[in-house]
Amino acid sequence: MQFSRSNYSHNSNSEEAVVRTVIAGHFNEPDSYVTKRPQGRNDWLLTFTLGGEGYWLAGGKEQLCHTGDLTLLKPGAPHQYGTSKGQTWHFVWVHFPVKLAESNLLPEDEEELSVQHIDNEFTRERIHNAFIRILTDSRERGEYGYELCSSALREILLLLAQKKNRAIDSRVEETLHLLSQHMREQLKIDDIARKVGLSPSRLSHLFKSVTGQSIVDTLNQMRIQQAALLLEHTDRSASEVSHDVGFQNYNHFMNQFRKWYGVNPSTFRRKAL
Repeated sequence: MQFSRSNYSHNSNSEEAVVRTVIAGHFNEPDSYVTKRPQGRNDWLLTFTLGGEGYWLAGGKEQLCHTGDLTLLKPGAPHQYGTSKGQTWHFVWVHFPVKLAESNLLPEDEEELSVQHIDNEFTRERIHNAFIRILTDSRERGEYGYELCSSALREILLLLAQKKNRAIDSRVEETLHLLSQHMREQLKIDDIARKVGLSPSRLSHLFKSVTGQSIVDTLNQMRIQQAALLLEHTDRSASEVSHDVGFQNYNHFMNQFRKWYGVNPSTFRRKAL
């Protein structure tokens, strides 16, 4: 069991000290673990399950949480949570004040507890890493510790909001992440399909049905959009840009650029200046 608590203060116009508190922890608990708060707390509570199973009692109902589940509890909500019987619960958590995150990133519905399953491995890793940064920065209590914690927390809430607003198949989402991460490499659909757990033909069909484009067209579009930015905002030659974004053949780059922008790279650069 590991946890940390940090208080950060500054003087307001009324010369009163305003305490800003972030409390974070990393727990791996047996089924004897339970926390009861019949009066709730005055802050938000965010948890992310790394393994095992936990339970929540809030809003008059019980909800279980498993690996990849992100839970967000509203301030003031009476609640109880703990490890399910016969299980262990491995999770990270953070209590944060109401004013730490923008209101538009927090749920406005009447549900006291929201549970969102994150089934995309790339997103899970980002969320876990953000929690680790919160733990580290809240422990170090540096000059900008609160702001760093706020930044990492905001990343988690943005990923959660994106998940809710862009409800696409997790395997398509994972494919998009792989394309953007490895844009400069010579990607093979067989390799991508293996990573997302589908056959190449099934992935190709699913991807096009969701996005309206083939995987190859999507990758080329990503590359050309990045190339356009480099042409507009750097002094690199079209040949250098072609290589920067992953094209091995300059003529292929030229053809793709005309396909997406209707002009060749040189004409595009002149018009952009």
